Amino acid sequence: MPRLTHACTPFDGQQPGTSGLRKKTRVFMQPGYVETFVQSTLNAIGGAAGKTFVVGGDGRYFNAEAIQTILRLAAANGAARVIVGQGGLLSTPAASNLIRQRGADGGLILSASHNPGGLDADFGLKYNISNGGPAPEAVTAAMYAETRTITEYHSLDSADLDLTQAGENSLDRMTVEIVDPVAEYAALMRKLFDFDRIRALIAGGFSLRFDAMHAVTGPYATAILQDELGAPKGSVLNAVPSVDFGKGHPDPNPIWAKPLVDMVMAPDGPDFAAASDGDGDRNMILGKGIYVTPSDSLAVLAANAHLVPGYARGLVGVARSMPTSTAADKVAAKLGIECFETPTGWKFFGNLLDAGRVTLCGEESAGTGSDHVREKDGLWAVLLWLNILAVRGMSVQAVLQDHWQTYGRNYYSRHDFEAIETGAANAMMAELVAKLPDLPGTAAGGSVVSAADQFCYHDPVDGSVSENQGIRIWFEDGHRAVLRLSGTGTEGATLRIYMDRYEPTTGDLAIDPGLALAGIAAAVAGISRLHAHTGRNEPDVIT
Repeated sequence: MPRLTHACTPFDGQQPGTSGLRKKTRVFMQPGYVETFVQSTLNAIGGAAGKTFVVGGDGRYFNAEAIQTILRLAAANGAARVIVGQGGLLSTPAASNLIRQRGADGGLILSASHNPGGLDADFGLKYNISNGGPAPEAVTAAMYAETRTITEYHSLDSADLDLTQAGENSLDRMTVEIVDPVAEYAALMRKLFDFDRIRALIAGGFSLRFDAMHAVTGPYATAILQDELGAPKGSVLNAVPSVDFGKGHPDPNPIWAKPLVDMVMAPDGPDFAAASDGDGDRNMILGKGIYVTPSDSLAVLAANAHLVPGYARGLVGVARSMPTSTAADKVAAKLGIECFETPTGWKFFGNLLDAGRVTLCGEESAGTGSDHVREKDGLWAVLLWLNILAVRGMSVQAVLQDHWQTYGRNYYSRHDFEAIETGAANAMMAELVAKLPDLPGTAAGGSVVSAADQFCYHDPVDGSVSENQGIRIWFEDGHRAVLRLSGTGTEGATLRIYMDRYEPTTGDLAIDPGLALAGIAAAVAGISRLHAHTGRNEPDVIT
């Protein structure tokens, strides 16, 4: 089979972020674009010769075509084996599990996570290392360096492989193994959770709905929640993956999953509802009449994980991303375990997990996970909630209220200002950084600033330092705000403002969250001169 070497043009400014490379689909469809990025990745990891890789994605537009390209490059670069999800599908946590279970050298995951899919929407590609987690900064830096200097890539002149049938095929001297995308993931879930207990809960009349949002978790949720745990047919909504996610936005939050929220808030709604995103690594949890913030969800899971077989020995530690509320910190303190505050990006949890310093970790952006894989895992979080509810015999609302009465309540919200002109967003942040030393003692929005800084993370495992990870502002009343620019969009800049107000057990635990956080929102708008820089007063999305 002919092995061809093609000339290519180096990228200009296409640095992979914390979630890999994300661009518009049409950018990835440019001749040689996928090839250049994948060859750069293979070069950065010391080549592909003799190695085994896992490849799969969320099924979005161009997923199948990109996988065929990746297979040709892997074969031409001497890879021994590539394990591919049937039909090109693999949720991100399932891919992480396959890498770990099969002892693969790494994996290429095709997804733009919760971003929309389609010809005129978004596409993404990232590399995960042998522990199953996203490539750390040293590897992404090497990938970036390669993209700036690469001049050629290696491929095969071969026909497409049929990825619809499980089994082994040959591509030149490389074995291509096509596997059921659900099977090994479901086997892992059986080891972690008491399926009999959850099955009995559902058989007893407990009703649930899971919105797969026309994304990759549809087959996983159908196989596990309906076929194995006995949830009635139709409990999994939007279960068939679509290349454009049913023309929806596969982000599990109250805005983009509003039909599910409306359903569970209705008097005759289900007892429990959940949703996951494009590639299956995020989750939204709801109970009858109540929405659970991702920050609260992490804290509740940490406080109750010992009730579940996979975590019966207790937790060794908990980690949260810096913008996530401090609710988990209070649980860790009561349990007497470590709690770590990391930058946003799951790869920062990887070192802590591999070192055995933490068991559970989570981000405010609806990502929760544990040491079972090295990615956040949406369906895993749903099963953990269901197992806890089955053991405690309480509703979601009752569990939350009991948690607040035990630990106090963190009123929390995130305001997203999307597609801001990049120069304006950068200017606002630069001005804010410059005046950080002068903020303490100033009054804003009825509050007085007690401290302010730009978050810098010192990794306790490898000693690496990650600077400029977001601006933190504390107020004298114990409240906190965080501002950072997100790298998950594909046009303009997204400014995220996070607000966290702690109310102790002796305080008012039933304030409307919007009212509870209004003072912090006003203070941040004034301190940052938000409107002057962006022309915006109201966020595009509130979660």
